[in-house]
Amino acid sequence: MALRVDEIGSSKIWEEFLLKNSPNALFQSWLWGDVLKSRGEKIWRLGFYEGSTLEGIALVNLVAAKRGKFLHVRHGPILIHKTWKEVLHHVRKIAIRERAWFIRISPLVEALPSGLGLISSPVHEVDGERCWVLDLDTSEDALLANMRKTTRYEIKQAQKLGVEIVVSKDENDLNHFNKLYQTTAIRQGFVAHKGIVEEFKIFARAEKALLYLGKYQGQILATAIILFYGDQAIYHHSASTRTNIPVNYLLQWEAIREAKKRGMKVYNFWGIAPNDKPNHPWRGLTLFKKGFGGREVSYVHSHDLPISPLYVFPRTIESVRRFVKGY
Repeated sequence: MALRVDEIGSSKIWEEFLLKNSPNALFQSWLWGDVLKSRGEKIWRLGFYEGSTLEGIALVNLVAAKRGKFLHVRHGPILIHKTWKEVLHHVRKIAIRERAWFIRISPLVEALPSGLGLISSPVHEVDGERCWVLDLDTSEDALLANMRKTTRYEIKQAQKLGVEIVVSKDENDLNHFNKLYQTTAIRQGFVAHKGIVEEFKIFARAEKALLYLGKYQGQILATAIILFYGDQAIYHHSASTRTNIPVNYLLQWEAIREAKKRGMKVYNFWGIAPNDKPNHPWRGLTLFKKGFGGREVSYVHSHDLPISPLYVFPRTIESVRRFVKGY
């Protein structure tokens, strides 16, 4: 029986399917769709049915980038049975209608079926496809004992120095984050993410986001936005100033403790650098994350389905960028 596709208008139906079949797929969540809509972006919440049975979902986003228009399915599609060809066929029809140049998918799976016409995306690893997670099914004492010795020392040192960690859901406190985030982006040479304000507001109103501010002697030295979705807490955005005060260590520890209180199964430190790329710009951050203990989780790299001959232009641009950056 051929799959039938309908847009899903019920957050309850969507979330029940998602949390049952792929609870870590943050970018397929109903709330993330609301984030995209709040930015004025066009989305489709597609449900794929066999008869009356929901077999898969896909949150599809139209991205109008300078390098070309494309459809993005981040952390998806999510399918019970391997009906990839039919799903991509339906998404392809939307791409043609919207005059998109290609479709990009990054599902949380270990491998993709062959024969779909998909090719590996020329971008570097994104969306937490290689991440570091800490299992929380143990005591706080055990978590501390399993950390790198220097990490444990820095947490205790921050406590001795009187570092204060303020936790907030107040949208007005985002001003502190934004100021430090912009200076961090300039210092480290990365492009600042857009839409962080909308992201925090929507998730915080649903009791699924907290803003952490690390203070020393009244000055904010570090800040982070932690999202809580499915069975994980996600260290999603952060910013800090250069300092010898170990604020970030205590900030992470307090976020981990909050995740345990909320009954999360894992604390997701998000993206890390591959072991075989010592010059990767995330190398220092990766060492910091691994110091808390945990394990690596990896998913298949994002893939593209070309729709238009014009796809050659964004592919060339992204390939050059990746080569120049060296990762």
